[in-house]
Amino acid sequence: MLFRGKGNRAGEGQAESQRAPRHIAIIMDGNGRWAQRRGLPRLAGHRAGVQNIRRVVEACAESGIETLTIYAFSTENWGRPEDEVKGLMNLLGEALARETQTLHEKGVRLRHLGEISDLSPDLAQRIRDALALTANNTTITLNVAFNYGGRAEIVHAVQGIVAAGLAPSEVDEARFADYLYTAGQSDPDLVVRTGGEMRLSNFLIWQSAYAEYYSTEVFWPDFDQEELRKAIAAYNQRQRRFGKL
Repeated sequence: MLFRGKGNRAGEGQAESQRAPRHIAIIMDGNGRWAQRRGLPRLAGHRAGVQNIRRVVEACAESGIETLTIYAFSTENWGRPEDEVKGLMNLLGEALARETQTLHEKGVRLRHLGEISDLSPDLAQRIRDALALTANNTTITLNVAFNYGGRAEIVHAVQGIVAAGLAPSEVDEARFADYLYTAGQSDPDLVVRTGGEMRLSNFLIWQSAYAEYYSTEVFWPDFDQEELRKAIAAYNQRQRRFGKL
């Protein structure tokens, strides 16, 4: 599958109501249950989930989506068994080593949401290198929320505002957003959660204030282009009023 970028948002005769959202955010849930149902260790499910990311990035680019944000590792995930946490860290490092150059060649811009300083120096440097390499790409932006929490992000933003010495009268919603990890990006139009749960789980809680939500029973490793199409179709059936009539 080849990336076509943003051209099909307006150039292929799609009706306005059938256009893809600009920004989709996905809570990639169900990796462990996917593995358990197959008699595999949980880490095998996480590995399958990581392998699915490129497929979904490609499908999003094909659909004309400008930004995809994936929830890869939350601040709460540090409480999981040590072996699982270590395995998740290794998987990210492996994925960066294996996929970054290909994503760069496809025009994917990588951004990291979360706190890098808590990660190992080697992993943190790999993340920085990937961000630098892809910084000027324009086909699609892939935000990877790793060591991320929505409340922690808000606290981080407040700390930045205080450190900048801004007066209370200078802080409105737009200025506050400038201090979030997603500064300069549009808010999610659609938040998708795989695995059947209905929780937001501390994910983009500021940015998703007016997002549409879509939950599917499909586990993340099985969430493919057809499942993405279903999510977009459901989104297009919603009427977004933003508090108005």
